[in-house]
Amino acid sequence: MRTSTDDGSRLAPVGPHLPKHEIAGLAGTSFKHQHLQAILADDACGGFFEIHAENYMGAGGPPHAALARIRQDFPVSLHGVSMSIGGPQPLDKAHLGRFKALVDRYEPALVSEHLAWSTHETTFYNDLLPLPYTEATVARVSDHIDEVQDAIGRRLLLENPSTYVTFQDSTMSETVFIRELVKRTGCGLLLDINNVFVSATNQGYSALAYLDDFPLEHVGEIHLAGHAEQQDDEGDLLLIDSHDGPVADAVWKLYDIVIARVGAIPTLIEWDSAIPDWPVLKREATAAQTILDAYGQRMPRENIRVRA
Repeated sequence: MRTSTDDGSRLAPVGPHLPKHEIAGLAGTSFKHQHLQAILADDACGGFFEIHAENYMGAGGPPHAALARIRQDFPVSLHGVSMSIGGPQPLDKAHLGRFKALVDRYEPALVSEHLAWSTHETTFYNDLLPLPYTEATVARVSDHIDEVQDAIGRRLLLENPSTYVTFQDSTMSETVFIRELVKRTGCGLLLDINNVFVSATNQGYSALAYLDDFPLEHVGEIHLAGHAEQQDDEGDLLLIDSHDGPVADAVWKLYDIVIARVGAIPTLIEWDSAIPDWPVLKREATAAQTILDAYGQRMPRENIRVRA
């Protein structure tokens, strides 16, 4: 069996050597290397950890040593941020190959990517950019989802975006667009409730109405995160999906409404900048776990509706 030493000089365990962990009904957090020792020393640590795929696309080293240690004791979800599934150009096959290698190596419980584009020709952006919701875009994104799912041999969860602009060319709503993607590809969904709140505030529509039309029956994971408040050029409120603070009260309320309808969906707290000490991040996950536990078993999924 291949193992990883403390300095990451050997490869982590792969495939059949990895233990199986249940993830159903659990709350988790983003895995940050600076928290590793605190996590291992925490006898009450449960839940699961999510990693960004792009941070682990090298062959070895300390990042893989830390991840291999976490993977032994906890379920892991793999979250991609640079596949550019919504982009106009073909997927980067080298990137997809590295993504598949991570899925094979660590056998994550959940695998997800974004409904967004982040490349233009040879330029790669740090931002996850929105796309027009048209029939042509549905066809292109569906082809990209099929390509990813064929490569990794499993269902991909697609995350709804946070948006700051819309396209005049769009001919359908975001929820209708997402429904069509699920219908054509059989993909699952990652419902980011903070993204819903951010987009609804920025675009001036009801977050509850959006959730009411969202295909909740296909959600396999939920994301919660903090956001920042700014002003746009006209002085109006502009929310930024910043992941640099605790989950806002309004987002917790939406989360409670959703979980009351769909039951205990695995839920991830994202906190990716201004990262606090482990106990602070753990408290956010504990708050989510309390809501998950309060509603217990998942309710029937047919005819799910979200109403205040």
